[in-house]
Amino acid sequence: MPKLPIKKLLTQAGTLECTSPWMTVTQGMIDGFADATDDHQFIHVDAERAKAETSFGGTIAHGFLTLSLLTSLASTCVPHAEEAIMGINYGFDKVRFLVPVPAGAKLRAHFKLLEMNERTSGEYLSRYGISVEMEDVEKPALVAEWLTLTITKDKGL
Repeated sequence: MPKLPIKKLLTQAGTLECTSPWMTVTQGMIDGFADATDDHQFIHVDAERAKAETSFGGTIAHGFLTLSLLTSLASTCVPHAEEAIMGINYGFDKVRFLVPVPAGAKLRAHFKLLEMNERTSGEYLSRYGISVEMEDVEKPALVAEWLTLTITKDKGL
């Protein structure tokens, strides 16, 4: 994961953008997520039934699985502050699941640092605009604004 000084990151709001590599969403990932969340709805875990009873053509990923993959996708391209001792999810705004993600689909995420501000000494709140693209599909699978907190050595935690 790339690293930049916090002062440089603060000046990059509105201009810093990156795109992750492609990631394949496997049925194994979907099944594991179903087990972790106890969401075994047939559209996620029963390929034959999903093909026969839906217009999806097979199983689809949980929307929350797609959302949770942002951590992995971000780690490949979103810069972190050199001074950071930890990053914390603060939340999401405007999350929308626009297109179902079928098992076997390839996804990548586009990140844009919309704003970054120091909240208190050593604590920085960032807002990223995110669009998750699916290979060969024009409309994004997911769009969201992701809020993260960067805690630096100045915080003294």
